[in-house]
Amino acid sequence: MASFLSLPVISPRLVPTAFSLKRPFIKTPPTLHFKNHSYAGAGLAGDFESSTSTIDVLADVKSEKIVVLGGNGFVGSAICKAAVSKGIEVISLNRSGRPSYSDSWIDQDTRNTCNFVIGDVFYVNWDEVLPGATAVVSTLGGFGSEEQMIKINGEANIVAVNAAKEYGIPKFILISVHDYNLPSFLLSSGYFTGKRKAESEVLSKFPNSGIVLRPGFIYGKRKVDGFEIPLDLVGEPAERILKAAENFTKPLSSLPASDLLLAPPVSVDDVALAVINGVTDDDFFGVFTIDQIKEAAKNVRV
Repeated sequence: MASFLSLPVISPRLVPTAFSLKRPFIKTPPTLHFKNHSYAGAGLAGDFESSTSTIDVLADVKSEKIVVLGGNGFVGSAICKAAVSKGIEVISLNRSGRPSYSDSWIDQDTRNTCNFVIGDVFYVNWDEVLPGATAVVSTLGGFGSEEQMIKINGEANIVAVNAAKEYGIPKFILISVHDYNLPSFLLSSGYFTGKRKAESEVLSKFPNSGIVLRPGFIYGKRKVDGFEIPLDLVGEPAERILKAAENFTKPLSSLPASDLLLAPPVSVDDVALAVINGVTDDDFFGVFTIDQIKEAAKNVRV
């Protein structure tokens, strides 16, 4: 694996075209096989015999299996929940295994659609995780010292991208971050540098199927050590206010760091549904902004 230090950094303001066309789950038309065709009819000549006709219908139906890195976290657990609700098989790889808290989507998953695996991307045996997967979704990221942020936001994701590529996984989806229109000297921090290095790796190794989601502040009900933090009490009203005032705030969007106040928050459910859109739609790839994430979520919301 190439050293992550030698990988190019994506310009934080450059957003490649993102695709969001709809594609059905059945990738090829059903194949019909007819057996024992014999017919009897009055006045028909020939050796026709009356018998029962059997029709076998075989369809190439695409089944999905995803590996969610950091599946116990705030965003990761929302992705696992959304996937299970859509009948998608899930492997949640994280350092703590099955969540300690109770939740309906976990308790009622009698078919074990979601399998929780304890592991670390730097040491995991990928043979136990990746075979059969159709996509890898990474929610890995965090804060700390410069060295720690480069490692968790950059190196950890790069290790996962290369493992997915080596095992022939068709898609890689990275939860990254909006740049908030910050000046370049702030974007040089370990947090953003690591994220952009990971983005570069995804888009270079999966040029026609790699997906990078760049949400801003993500809100929802976040569980921490058994306590629920209602981030939606702040995020949801802020999203509505900014939506209503967007015609007035657009002229300010070019100001440095303006998005720290003006970038609309994103529901964790919207992020999760945008991931599901990416998993099920082969024409959905590229880098997605906040508004594009919300639009992608609408495509799969019931």
